[in-house]
Amino acid sequence: MIEAEGLTKVYGNRHVAIEEVTFRVERGQIVGFLGPNGAGKTTTMRILTGYMPPTRGQARIAGYDTVLQSLEARRHIGYLPETVPLYPEMSVRAYLSFMAEIRGLSNRKAAVERAMALTGVEDRADTLIGKLSKGYRQRVGLAQAILHNPDVLILDEPTIGLDPRQVKEVRDLIQDLGKTHTILLSTHILAEVQQICDRVLIIHRGRIRADMTLGEAMRSQRPTRIFLRVEGGDRQVVEALNALPLVRRVERLEPGVYEIAVADSANQDPSPVIAETVIRRGWRLLELRPVGFTLEDLFLRVTSQD
Repeated sequence: MIEAEGLTKVYGNRHVAIEEVTFRVERGQIVGFLGPNGAGKTTTMRILTGYMPPTRGQARIAGYDTVLQSLEARRHIGYLPETVPLYPEMSVRAYLSFMAEIRGLSNRKAAVERAMALTGVEDRADTLIGKLSKGYRQRVGLAQAILHNPDVLILDEPTIGLDPRQVKEVRDLIQDLGKTHTILLSTHILAEVQQICDRVLIIHRGRIRADMTLGEAMRSQRPTRIFLRVEGGDRQVVEALNALPLVRRVERLEPGVYEIAVADSANQDPSPVIAETVIRRGWRLLELRPVGFTLEDLFLRVTSQD
């Protein structure tokens, strides 16, 4: 449903915003699009939505080229930009009706009622947008994105500025929409991606650095922390393990319980060496296990690389 092939965008003669960005998103997937500020996320999304053309490369939505078949491609896209373009002097219903008219929808009233029901803004239908809270304005923006029931939703920071309850409601809505739509979701909230996405793309310095399912991401990375519980040794354990070349830092959580940070340069699992050290010292090894690898670990590892 979403295809990017060699997308490159150069501003002026020198600034390369993205370079050779290539990926595909299949029907029914919810994909998290991650990267530091300035990495190229918004530029990529603007090209995919037809907002701007690439300098080189090709983007297709539902098989339609976003430059050569722009109108056809846009009919299949619902787009929620980071800053939602709303008209504060219009009511929610009037704004959505206006957007339905621009979209050329035949049954506008039904489309507006459906979008308001899905996003939970029916009770604000006749309220001026300028008087809505940030959370409700975000919902109205999402309502206009799904108004024409598009195949593809491209959402740029959809939960930014919302309170915890509103965040949960919008996340639940995105998960529900993911059952019938293909979604590309840009966010800085990594927990959000782990909760609702099937796959993750990480862009850094204008290039895609990681593209994998969340399951693959967790399985493919060595642990960065190890939990250890021993009997005996106490504070001597910290000194003994800190001396190991594969260990970066040992933190004593309580007597006999430690968290071990693995050295960044370690290219192997240090667990066997840690176990051997504990046993050789005559301490009783009660528990040794890797601490679950998180999406934050993967993100920091990928974006710290040149």
